[in-house]
Amino acid sequence: MTTVTTQPKITWEKLPDDFPLPDDPVDNIDQPTLAAALSDSLEQTGRLHENMLVATNYGVCARLEGKFVVKAPDWMYVPRIEVSQENVRRSYTPHLQGDIPGIVIEFLSDTEGSEYSIKPTYPPGKWYFYEQVLRVPQYGIFEPEQGVLEMYQLNDSFHYVLQPPQEGRYWIEALGLSLGVWEGRKGNRQGYWLRWWDESGQLLPWGVELVEQERQRAEQERQRAEQERQRVQTLIEQLRAAGIEPEA
Repeated sequence: MTTVTTQPKITWEKLPDDFPLPDDPVDNIDQPTLAAALSDSLEQTGRLHENMLVATNYGVCARLEGKFVVKAPDWMYVPRIEVSQENVRRSYTPHLQGDIPGIVIEFLSDTEGSEYSIKPTYPPGKWYFYEQVLRVPQYGIFEPEQGVLEMYQLNDSFHYVLQPPQEGRYWIEALGLSLGVWEGRKGNRQGYWLRWWDESGQLLPWGVELVEQERQRAEQERQRAEQERQRVQTLIEQLRAAGIEPEA
């Protein structure tokens, strides 16, 4: 892929309150579900804090050549913000309000090629905006029907380079976790998902999995208690058969 190298004039300004944000529907009904699942396991394992920003289909802005540009990644993680969550409720401006996103992820849409667009003119393409304007360190593009994940790493020349997977996963520096494709069911969706693994290779659980684990633990405890009750009852019956009345 040929990457445009011309650097635009960029300023980092807060988006005006009256700036009209795009209100387009998502291109695929699975996109909100896939994005929510990415955040779910991070939240369940205590990896999200108030000074971080995790967002879905949410505006990230910059001003290019005097014009505001807003892109809304399908999923985004910002390691640190320097303002309150209330101040970034509508949109987020890197450098002005905190760090640049550590990773953005797009789910391949029906709009062919939009995730790969290097169009530099206004309004710029997504690839160009993430690579040349925001300079996001890692950019993921996920095709959920076939379960194909492409992960791009920003090199020293500020160009994205396709990363090779390590045992099918990609190390995400900003989170200290690996990201990979997992096949299974969550809710009423059966298919491919993006999921997180920790440094030891343990899969980070979703909330629904933690609930199921607790249910199984409680059921095992109930069965253990029932087995113990039956053991004691058998012992009592054996003692009585031998003419011994057990103490209460």
